[in-house]
Amino acid sequence: MAEIIGRKLGMTQFFKEDGKVVPVTLVELDSNNLEIKEGEKIKVSGVSKGKGFQGVVKRHGFSGMPASHGHKGMERAPGSIGQRFPQHTLKGMRMAGHMGAKKTTIRNLEVAKIDKENNVMAIKGAVPGRKGTFLKIIKFNEG
Repeated sequence: MAEIIGRKLGMTQFFKEDGKVVPVTLVELDSNNLEIKEGEKIKVSGVSKGKGFQGVVKRHGFSGMPASHGHKGMERAPGSIGQRFPQHTLKGMRMAGHMGAKKTTIRNLEVAKIDKENNVMAIKGAVPGRKGTFLKIIKFNEG
């Protein structure tokens, strides 16, 4: 299994011969001995961007309460978090809390280009993390 450690440099775009724009992420590689070739499918693992403490609307996509018809100051509240019995909050209840900064894997990405002189790989699409995040790039085996 081919596994490479790289550092995210940022995003840019390439233009194909037919004029279509391809968004790519540039990744600086640590070594020059590449088992991964251009056009191959890969999966990329890294730590996602941290968002801090977020409410239920942003963190879990709750719709919130209506802005009128009797609601005052409760537009982004989660609503009920339990019932009379069993008199405690059940496990798995979606609530406000820390969001992001977790290990994430994006599968089925494609290697657009490899620059062996500068040790840079261009990956089609977005990968997890901010600029400077260390990424693990693995050859993607379907099945």
